[in-house]
Amino acid sequence: MARIELEHRRTVLVRAAEWFSRKKYGQVLDPGKVGLHNRRVLTTTLLMEASAARWNTADPTLKALAVMATSARVGCSWCMDFGYWEYHHQGIAPAKLRAVPRWRDSDVYTDLERAVMEYAEAMTATPPEVTDEQVERLRRDLSDAEIVELTSMVALENLRSRTNAALGLTSQGFKEYCEVRPA
Repeated sequence: MARIELEHRRTVLVRAAEWFSRKKYGQVLDPGKVGLHNRRVLTTTLLMEASAARWNTADPTLKALAVMATSARVGCSWCMDFGYWEYHHQGIAPAKLRAVPRWRDSDVYTDLERAVMEYAEAMTATPPEVTDEQVERLRRDLSDAEIVELTSMVALENLRSRTNAALGLTSQGFKEYCEVRPA
């Protein structure tokens, strides 16, 4: 159960935010409802998300797997649920999305995908447990620009997942609207 009130007084801003969210996602996102309690935080978050959505150096599947591995490591059910839906609609293989929570035991991933998820988990640990060897492994197949983008995606997902988990946000049922089923 959410630890912050999700309902708001029906202001013009609230109605506009709800309209946009319903149009884009089919429902109002709970993180958006929480963000409406602090307009500066909401504005900064929206600007950051809009900017990150334009990052296009790294492979989309690698970014999706890095984000999903981060969500799984943090334990954010909202992020896992929305991630399934979002990446399914971006064309990421459903089998890869389903297997993220047990990626070490799954045979659907390439060596590079495994290295990316290992890096994401190491980066998500507190304190971070990234090793020189992990970065060197990524550098065999990825440019420095791609590694920076993947690293930034993991950092952004840590912000999302830790915020949502701390505020008690849980699955909104997004994965019910695509063929992906929980692992």
